Amino acid sequence: MSIQITTLSENTASRMGLLAEWGFSVLVEADDRKIIFDTGQSFSAASNATELGINLSRVDKLIFSHGHLDHTGGLLPLLKLIRKPVEIIAHPDIWNNKYFKSPGEPERYIGVPFSREAAEGLGASFTLTANPVWLSENIVTSGEVPMLNEYETIDPELYVKEKGELRPDPLRDDQALFIKSPEGLIIILGCAHRGIINTLKHAQKITGMESICAVIGGTHLMAASPQRMDSTITTLLTMGVQRLGVSHCTGLAASAILAQAFGEKFFFNNAGTLLDF
Repeated sequence: MSIQITTLSENTASRMGLLAEWGFSVLVEADDRKIIFDTGQSFSAASNATELGINLSRVDKLIFSHGHLDHTGGLLPLLKLIRKPVEIIAHPDIWNNKYFKSPGEPERYIGVPFSREAAEGLGASFTLTANPVWLSENIVTSGEVPMLNEYETIDPELYVKEKGELRPDPLRDDQALFIKSPEGLIIILGCAHRGIINTLKHAQKITGMESICAVIGGTHLMAASPQRMDSTITTLLTMGVQRLGVSHCTGLAASAILAQAFGEKFFFNNAGTLLDF
């Protein structure tokens, strides 16, 4: 079974000619499928796909990890490259009015930056579900990730606006992509707003596999307390994660701590990173 994962957009770029942008997008090629997981914030994913010589016309599916603009905003430029109807799988809550607000600061809209009609006009069709979706025999979306531990919590600065009022966003739409490989699970995270450990345990339950070959993507540890970092690292090591490639919302400080803990198993997963399994 051949599995290839190419990072199309991330906060940093691996070489000249590629664009870096706050956000995340990867192309997964496995089981004779081409799947885009997240689309970055604007045009970087489309630009980098072109720079890397990647033909997106055979993309089968597109997955949104959640409804924030840095994971959805690059959809329209990508659809213009795909140039055919494509199914987008996401949680119904991606269309919620999502905001970021720090104490003493004005609220800022961070939701999907285009209308559903605009995407559908370029060939998108949306499948909205809270449940896992099997894309092939070995590839499945997480659906809603249950929050099972006490130390992984939702960022208190993330909100949903309803009837003009802000309320905390439970990020029910936060999901990941799981790939079953002969070496173990490959887990691709968007932001892991509902917790990297919660997500990994959910992956094991859904797939029936315990071994974890690789974890790739955003871990949302950039503001994690020392206690949360300690608990996260201890659990990741106990679970036997073989490779850890962090991106986006992990944060440089947390990345340095993870690099020290994981040694050669750690790598930065930035725009242009190509992984073969």
